[in-house]
Amino acid sequence: MLKGIDNRLNADVLGTLRAMGHGDYLIVSDTNFPADSIARATVSGKLLRMENLTAAEAVNAILSVLPLDTFVDDFAGRMQVGDQPDEIPPVQAEVQVEIASVGESRQMIAIERFAFYDLAKGAYAVIQTGERRFYGCFMLRKGVIPPDA
Repeated sequence: MLKGIDNRLNADVLGTLRAMGHGDYLIVSDTNFPADSIARATVSGKLLRMENLTAAEAVNAILSVLPLDTFVDDFAGRMQVGDQPDEIPPVQAEVQVEIASVGESRQMIAIERFAFYDLAKGAYAVIQTGERRFYGCFMLRKGVIPPDA
C-alpha cells in the first residue's frame, strides 16, 4: 500500500498510467470486449486487469491520477450503442459522472463499435474491468499536469 494512492490501482496499472505521455490513450473495457487479443496490438502489448470493479469504479480510480486531455475534442469516448449515437445506457452515464467529478463538463464522444475496436488497437494499453453490462467500453486520453504557479 502507498499513502495517497487509490488502492484499486494495482502496480501494473499504475506503472502503465505513469509511462503514458500527453495524447496517449487508454481503453477501459467491459468483460465482453476482446480485450486480450486487442491488448496484444497496443503499445504495452499486454492486458491489464481491474476485474473486481465496475467500469465507473475503475474510471474513478484511474482519474484519481490521470489528467484528461483538455486540448482535443476526443478527450474521452464511449462505445456507441448500435446505430444510436445519442443513446446513453446507465453504465455510460455512470462513467460520465466520474468524468464530471474531475471537473470535465464535456460529454464523451460516441465511437461506433467496429471503429472502437480499431481505435483500441492503437491505444497505449487496455484495462479490462469486471463490468458485465453491455457497452461498458471507454477511451480516456491523457492530458498534462501544469507546473506549479
